[in-house]
Amino acid sequence: MRENKKEKQTKYIFVTGGVLSGVGKGITAASMGAILKAKGYKVTMQKCDPYLNVDAGLLNPVEHGECFVTADGVETDLDLGHYERFLDFETSRYSITLSGAIFKELIDKERSGGFHGKTVQLVPHFTNLVQEKIEKASENSDIHIVEIGGTIGDYEGLSFVEAIRLFANKVGRRNCLYVSVVYVPWINTSEEFKTKPAQNALKDLRGFGIIPDIVCTRTERPAPREIQEKIAAFAGIDKDAVVNLPDIKSVYDVPFNVLKSGVLNILNEFVGEKKKPDMSRWEEFSRLRNKEFTKTVRVGLVAKYVGNSDTYMCVTEALKAAAAWNKVNLDLRWVNAEEVKEEDLKDLDGVVVPGGFGSRGVEGKILAARYALEKDVPYLGLCLGMQVACIAAARMGGIEKANSEEFGASEKDCNNVIYIMEGQKGKESTGGTMRLGNYPAKLVRGSQTAKIYGATDVVERHRHRYEVNQKFLPEIEKGGLKVSGTSPDGKLVEFVEAPGKKFFQATQAHPEFKSRPLHPHPLFLEFIRKCK
Repeated sequence: MRENKKEKQTKYIFVTGGVLSGVGKGITAASMGAILKAKGYKVTMQKCDPYLNVDAGLLNPVEHGECFVTADGVETDLDLGHYERFLDFETSRYSITLSGAIFKELIDKERSGGFHGKTVQLVPHFTNLVQEKIEKASENSDIHIVEIGGTIGDYEGLSFVEAIRLFANKVGRRNCLYVSVVYVPWINTSEEFKTKPAQNALKDLRGFGIIPDIVCTRTERPAPREIQEKIAAFAGIDKDAVVNLPDIKSVYDVPFNVLKSGVLNILNEFVGEKKKPDMSRWEEFSRLRNKEFTKTVRVGLVAKYVGNSDTYMCVTEALKAAAAWNKVNLDLRWVNAEEVKEEDLKDLDGVVVPGGFGSRGVEGKILAARYALEKDVPYLGLCLGMQVACIAAARMGGIEKANSEEFGASEKDCNNVIYIMEGQKGKESTGGTMRLGNYPAKLVRGSQTAKIYGATDVVERHRHRYEVNQKFLPEIEKGGLKVSGTSPDGKLVEFVEAPGKKFFQATQAHPEFKSRPLHPHPLFLEFIRKCK
């Protein structure tokens, strides 16, 4: 990897999308990043989103998918999870730029007199601040990839498009590569691809002053070459610069599709060298992901947000990666926490209870934790999954009405096994105020947790405001659980385990945020191994 950092100008790749949202900009951008990283470059990524939200902390996960958390504690959308999985790097607060946050910063500056009475406008003030955020996010990287959220033509995204157009004036057009990902629909009745929507999207982009260097056509099936050539002629770009990326079984095979498409030649020209990317680790993972093994493990995900498969994206991807490296097929079964009964769990090889908020479905999660503890079924509890495990153990240990302050239990009841952390009261409905991001933990030497990690000092990401009340530890231990890790000062319970069980691990953290397809998290690896 090159270490010349700022001796050489950082190069920028801007990825926009046309026709409709969800076309695959993020995966396409991350795949290009994975290829460039495999060539030895330091690659970073950033999402610019036109939402007027300040962050993703208060967005409904059923509508928007999971809320991802960066290492330094910013709540973002799930695209940053894709970036981390594909590039195996840690995103930061600079990796996400939302319109709401930009407007808030501008208004706060204006209210404090920072503009000295001048008129504040979208151009240049909003666009300049976006460019500043891009430069900050790209520090010390060779190549910085920026995904512009939304669809070309959306009113709310125009300022971001103008910002990246102007950015070429700042760093030089030769240091900017513009990529447009457009959807080309297949019409069943006439049995043909229709390029008109893509043509209109590229016309809009051209009208905003950007002629793309690469156009990726997204299709549900492979499209004939003449489709790309037709779009190239309309867009006024080289025919080799329009490539087809059809739907495939696994997103982790997209880098190979990008390589086969001919994009590598354009990327080589952009970065100025033709070194072949080392994709051997990706190839090994792809072989495992696509192989049918003789053994299958059935894992139940006991969840409350079941209307959208993206709500637990990092959890499901961590399980899939762990299954692949364990060389087993994964039969992932979604179990509705509001309706779960013991018979729904009987044919499972393992149970995962992920994070969540509020009382809805929590008794079902407690039931799942208790079932796993009593029947010695491998259990992995994440955040709320640890809290319900402690509640279940406390009930088994003699506190019949053990509960959590979060679920409406009164402090006077004296049974709040889970209570709100110091300094968090009154912030329950406020975004960005939880215990967020990376925090260290000290594992008990000799514990199963420490053996799984192979260390006693670990760092995991968090997103919570409730915590285990340690005055109830005797009852929790009587119910079968033991603390296996705490915060360095010992004040917060970070990990619990069930000694003598095949696998019962729960953590207040979100280890799924740090699991990668090429480097799966040890808790997930060991969980699948024990399910086997």
